[in-house]
This record gives sequence, C-alpha cells and structure tokens, in this order.
Amino acid sequence: MSCTMAGLLPALVPVHDPSRKAYIGIQNMGTVFTRRFEADHIGTQVPVQLMHLEGLYELFISKFAYSTLDFSVHLFKVNFTMKLTYRTIPYDDDHDLQGTDAEITEPGGNPVSDTHNKVQWDDDCPWSEWYSAEDPIKGFELIALWSEKMIESSLQMAELENDSPHDAEKWILFPKFSQNLSDGSKGNQIGFSSQLHLLIDALDMSFEAQFIEDFVSVENTGPDNLKTSMIIPPPTVIDRVLKELFHEGVRDPDFAKGGHKSSRAIKGAPLQSLFAQFCLNCLWFGSCNIRAIAVLWIEFVREVRWCWEESQPLPKMPANGSIDLSTCLINQKLQMLAICIERKLELNEDYEDCIGSMDQASPHTKEEDSVAEDSDSSIMRTPSEDFEGKRDSPLTPENLHHSGITMLRYSSEPEEVVLADPKPSDCIRRGSVRVVGSMMLLKSNQEMHVPFTQDAPLMTEDMHEERLQAVEAFGDSFNFSAQLERDILSSDMSAFKAANPDAVFEDFIRWHSPGDWENDDAQENGSTNKLATVNPNNFWPPRGQLSQRMSEHGNLWRNIWNDAPALPASEQKPLLDPNREGEKVLHYLETIRPHQLLEQMVSTAFRASADTLNQTSYGGLKQMTTKMEQLYLTMASVLKPVQANRLSAGSEIFEDLRRLCGILEHVEKLLTVAASLHRKFLQAPRLSEAIFSDYYNFYIPRMRTGSVEDNVQMEFDKKQQVRTHERRVISNMFTTPTANQSWRKVLSMGNLLNGHEPILREIIFSMRDRVSGNHYAAHTPMVYQQEIETYRMYICGTSNDLRVALSVVSCD
Repeated sequence: MSCTMAGLLPALVPVHDPSRKAYIGIQNMGTVFTRRFEADHIGTQVPVQLMHLEGLYELFISKFAYSTLDFSVHLFKVNFTMKLTYRTIPYDDDHDLQGTDAEITEPGGNPVSDTHNKVQWDDDCPWSEWYSAEDPIKGFELIALWSEKMIESSLQMAELENDSPHDAEKWILFPKFSQNLSDGSKGNQIGFSSQLHLLIDALDMSFEAQFIEDFVSVENTGPDNLKTSMIIPPPTVIDRVLKELFHEGVRDPDFAKGGHKSSRAIKGAPLQSLFAQFCLNCLWFGSCNIRAIAVLWIEFVREVRWCWEESQPLPKMPANGSIDLSTCLINQKLQMLAICIERKLELNEDYEDCIGSMDQASPHTKEEDSVAEDSDSSIMRTPSEDFEGKRDSPLTPENLHHSGITMLRYSSEPEEVVLADPKPSDCIRRGSVRVVGSMMLLKSNQEMHVPFTQDAPLMTEDMHEERLQAVEAFGDSFNFSAQLERDILSSDMSAFKAANPDAVFEDFIRWHSPGDWENDDAQENGSTNKLATVNPNNFWPPRGQLSQRMSEHGNLWRNIWNDAPALPASEQKPLLDPNREGEKVLHYLETIRPHQLLEQMVSTAFRASADTLNQTSYGGLKQMTTKMEQLYLTMASVLKPVQANRLSAGSEIFEDLRRLCGILEHVEKLLTVAASLHRKFLQAPRLSEAIFSDYYNFYIPRMRTGSVEDNVQMEFDKKQQVRTHERRVISNMFTTPTANQSWRKVLSMGNLLNGHEPILREIIFSMRDRVSGNHYAAHTPMVYQQEIETYRMYICGTSNDLRVALSVVSCD
C-alpha cells in the first residue's frame, strides 16, 4: 500500500469499556477537510425515546444544533433514508418436524403417518408416503427500502413511523435455506438415496448364501452380524406391510402414472406394480438389511401362492394383455401369474356353466355334443370369452374385405399340388371372421375365409431365451421351429379348416405364409402381392405351387395339417395351460437365488424411487426437468450390468451404484427446493423460477466435485427484487404471529408488517452544506463551491440493541 493511500485511511481507537464497542477516529480526506468519527453501542434495553424515529431524528439534530433549542418547532433540512428487514416465522416453528424422527426410528417398520398430528409441509408430495423431508427453506427475509427524502421536523418522523412497508420504494427478498442442503455431507438425510445405499449393501451380502432361507435360518453358519446387527421387524410390522401390498389399494392401477418417458430404459417394474411396491416397502422395512428382506420376501411369496391356490386376483398386476418384456423378470412372472389366475377363473366358470347346461340338456343335444368329445375326450370344450356372442359371417358381398393378397391361380397337375383328404362340400363353416379379399379356395371355387384364432401363448423373457437357444442348437432350424410352434400351428390349422371346410394344405399356406406359395404368373404380374382387378371366376383355379421347403418330403407343416382336426378356436384346447404355467411361476419365485432377487430389487427400487420423485409438482423449472432427464439416463447406464446379471461379490460395479446414490441424493435435495418454492410462490411463479435458478447455480458445483472445496461458495447470498404485483404474495407469508411466536409481548417499534416488527432497522441521516473558498484553498477557490456532507449518522439496531456511528466533516 502506498504512503498516500495509507494516509487517507481513518484511524480509529476504542474508548470506554471494551464491551461497549465505542470508538473515536479521524480521517485525512486529502483536501483541506478532515472527517471525525464517533461510534457507540447500547447492548441492553434501549431507551424508549431511541426506539422511535422521532427520538433518533432528535439525536442527530443534537449533534449540530444548540441544546437549548426546541427541536419540535425549529426546521432543519435533514436527508433521510431507511432500510427495514423483516423475517418470516420459521416454517418448522413449534417443532413441526418432530414427527419425522418418530417415523424413521420406529423399530423395524414403515413410516407411520399418524404418529403426529402436525401438518408437514410436504404432506401432499409424492415421497411423503415413505418419509417426511425437512423443508429446505427455513424462511424469508424481506428488505424494504425507503428512498432518500427531506425531513424538516420531528413531526414528519413520527408520521413516517406509522407508514406501512408497502409504502417503501423497493422490496428485496432473501430466502434462508437449510444448512443441511449445502454443507457437503452425504447420508445425513433420510430419503430414497440413503435407503438405496442400504439396499446396495444387502445386494453385496446376497452372494454369501445360495438360498433366501439361509439368511433367516438360526442354524445358518454365516457371519455373526447377520444374527445380531441385522434386526428383523416384529410380526405386526410384517402383517401391516403385507396388508398394504395385497389387501389395500386399487385392483388395476394406472401403470403409466408417474413414469418418465425414459424410465422404461431401466429394466425394473412399473411404479404401481406389486413388485415395485414390494421393493419400496423393503427400503423402509427395518434397516433394509438382507435378513429383513429375506423374511419379507418369503412371506410375500406365501401371499402370492395363497392368491394362486384360492384363485384370488393378484393385486396391483394387470390380468390381461401381453407380457411386458421391458420389465424385470420377477415382474414378468407376476404378470404371467395374474393372467393364469384370470384364465383359471374363466375355465372354472365355463366348466360350471357347462355342467349346469348338460344337466338340463336333452338326449339329442348330448348326441350332438359327443361329436366334439370324440376329438379329445379329456378336454371340456367351452367357448372362450374372446369369441362369446360372435357368429359365423354369412357369404355376402358386403363381407368381402379386400386384404391386399394376390388372387392366385391353381394348377391341377398332380405333381404340383397334393390334395389333402377332402371333406364333403356341404360341411358347416364355423369360426369365420370374414372373407380374404378375392382369394378363392383351390378345390371348390369358394371364397377363402379368415378364421378366429387363439392368441399365441404368453412367454416371459427366460422362456423366449430358452426357445432361441434351442433353435440355435439345431441345424434344421425350419423344422425345429415348426416343432416348437407345433401347438400354435395346429390351432391355426384347425381353425382354418373349420372356417374353410373344403380347404387343402396349399390354401392354408397361401393364407398363413404367402411367401411359401409361388405363383406361376409372378413373372408377368411383377409381384405376387398385387390384388387382381378382374372377376376371380375367370381365373379359377389359380396356378402355382408350394415353395421348395414346403414341398420337401416329410415336411412337418403338412404332417401337422394332416393331424389337425377341423375345430373353431372356441372349441379348441387353450394354448396357455394356466395350471402348468402358474406352478412354474411359483417355483421360480420360491427358488430364486438371493443375488438374483436383490439385483432385480435394486433396478426396480431405483426406477420406482425416480418415478416417485418425478411425480413432484415443481412448476416450470426447466433446470429441474433437465436434471430429472439426466438422472434417468445415468441410472439406465449404471444399472445395465446389474440387469444383465454380470455382478459378482466385490465387483467394481458396487462403487458405481454407490456413486449413483450420491447423484440421486443431490437430485432429491434440488427437488425438495423446487417443490417448496413452487408451493410458496404459486401466485408469483417468476420469483420461484428466479430463486431456484440462483440456488441451482450455487448448488451445481457441489454435484460436480462431490464435496465442498475451498473455491466453492459456502453461503447462498442471492437476493431478488419483488415487483409491485408480487408484494401481496410476499405479504401473505408474514402471517400474524401467535403469543408463543412473538419475540416480545409488547411491540416497541413501528412500521409493522402484518403484526411483525422489523428484526433490523437501518437509518442514515445526513446534512449538506455549501462550502466556499477559504485560506486553506487560496490557489483553487472554486473547487469548494459545492455541497459536501458535513454531518452523517448511521443507526442500526432494534429495541434491544442499538449501534450509532457519526461522522463530521470540518476544515479546521
């Protein structure tokens, strides 16, 4: 520092008792003027006169006016400006969050919402079903600024003290955030991320045993910490969880609700599904240890088996549609079981209806029924629900729906076509949907009909993989594929025969696999898939032949055709055997390896946690929307090895999973900030977006580094100016304080805002004088022909604490 600059700095020395914090000082202003300082502090009860603006004004006047003057009648032109700071009542006042600990620490159970009567700030947030989060915004400070004005009497000051803060020129809002958000520590908050940490620890331990029961058995010779530190919740808690899973809630939930567009990339279970709800309950079941999970899984499977054996619908699972192969295998198995239960119920109902109708049937009816029984005496043929109320289509022109299939010509030469055993032409057509465009049967010159067919049997992912591996293991993939699909082919062929009594094998190929029928006119027409535009009767029979693979001796498709009876789909044996498939599902659930269960639980728990958080309402905060999208993409990438069963004990992937928990924790914190701001500023969304943007920029460096570094800003200090139309929203935040919430029984200061007095009042009084040249400035007399601030007083404090600083400029 140069000597010139050092000489311009004020010199201050303490006076009186050190606790008083009083100082005097002097400053060389580099001109003919000198500035003197005085500062004093009252740290106890402030005199009543100095609690009010009128008394503070007179204190300032007394520094330059004669003490014998009556200040109330003399006019002094004093410049005045004021800044008042108000603070909202803390949002967790009266210990509103005491119930949080009670919910979390209840021995071995889920959070219980009725453990306290206080209304939590996040009661309507999606995560409140599992835990209560601390409100990240502890309150707001409002700074009201009065612009500089001229005061000429103490009476004006008395009137100004009665002014409302709404009369201030500017309002500036300063949010006060919880220290837990930005202190850089991890795992100190209860949320999905903290519980997922525990679930990953359980996954790491799951490789220590071959069976789920090994973690529960007392005779287990595993580590002692499995028996001591890992506590199993009491039976009452287990019963409550099972009741919530199996006996409460809607029968068919909306599985699309809450799901992010990227959540399907995570191979878990939908949020509202049974397995996803099981996983979320496990996060809060006891301490989410491997023993507690094992106990709950065993009881869970027992409940699932009970639903199966009692033919009770499986809750929270769709009982129709196809298997969603994008979900985890356990969810696919439960979906298969739900469908099997539904099918079993339908078969039982059809059986009972059939028995009742047979008891009342006439002998003639029984003779007619015996025809169907001859084909398979062990199966009770009953129309399925898919075909109930549908009739065979009459052969009318209105039903000729063109399907785009070429009208083919058939050659009657024996070397080209081998006719199957024909049926009488007057056979009854059954199970017809409609005609196939202009296609005609090769033998009878009748229109070809599309039959009702059974849906292909449902398969889970492991069943598809088994079939694929079997096909790859055999060289003759065509015949082996046909063998695997024999039941489906036979069903389709039977339905086709019933709808087309005069059909031959070649007709079925033309309908089912048109690529295996070679048309003699293909060269002329240019394509076998163009529809003829002339009268089909002029070109019958069509000419063509089977493809080489269909013409080979011993072709499996022809053998299946020869063996297939003419039965409509409604009279066929169902392709899906619900009893067999249901038992296979239960066997899988009862014998699953621990690490396979935990792997699917981890993927599902991450997805369900993110989907739960994604339901949070936070307005149009674009940064939060982007951060949620990034979270899903990161989760999908990190969880891929888990979904592919590439884990092993001590794998490096576990560290990636724990880092993923850290990312989720950051997102949870930002999401609570976004949700809290959104609900507090529903009528002032601009403020919500501006404050969140500031906090987001303040918080993001912590997400990048993973810890608080020296160059990271420690305290959030951004403020927002409140616009005029937003003041009413801010004012409503200052609810009238109760007796317990008020700091003093008797308010001592003015300028109240809804009953709140300022927590800090800052005032500046100043006097300006015109200074003319004098003997100190003989060389430049015009320099000082201007106004300078001769007296300036800064006052800061409340009724219990007052600080005053005075500066006086003189040329002596």
